[in-house]
Amino acid sequence: MSEWKVICKVEDIPVLGSRRVTRAQGMDVAVFRNSQDEVFALLDRCPHKGGPLSQGIVFGTSVACPLHNWNIGLCDGQAASPDEGCTPKFNVKVVDGTVHLDPQELATVGLEFSAPVAGPGHKKPENA
Repeated sequence: MSEWKVICKVEDIPVLGSRRVTRAQGMDVAVFRNSQDEVFALLDRCPHKGGPLSQGIVFGTSVACPLHNWNIGLCDGQAASPDEGCTPKFNVKVVDGTVHLDPQELATVGLEFSAPVAGPGHKKPENA
């Protein structure tokens, strides 16, 4: 990895919360901070129903999805048993209190995923 992209200061991420990083393509990346000031990054999408992990609550090295309370590991994006599934993770580097992400990963990881679409305006056409 060559240059790392500066995202924010660690203190800019709420303790037990997250901050979203918008990408040119693909879904946002959620950057999390736990009570030990450890920083993690995952695609902002629960593997269950696509819920926004950035709106979940961080505990230890996991985040609880705000939709159905699935516990997702911040180190690997893996859902805790008995749930199954995984969301892409991103490498994080913290240097002198500044959070960095790999720009190559930001440009390529998780682009195949899309945000869930809800509401009556998104029904499948009857003649399709």
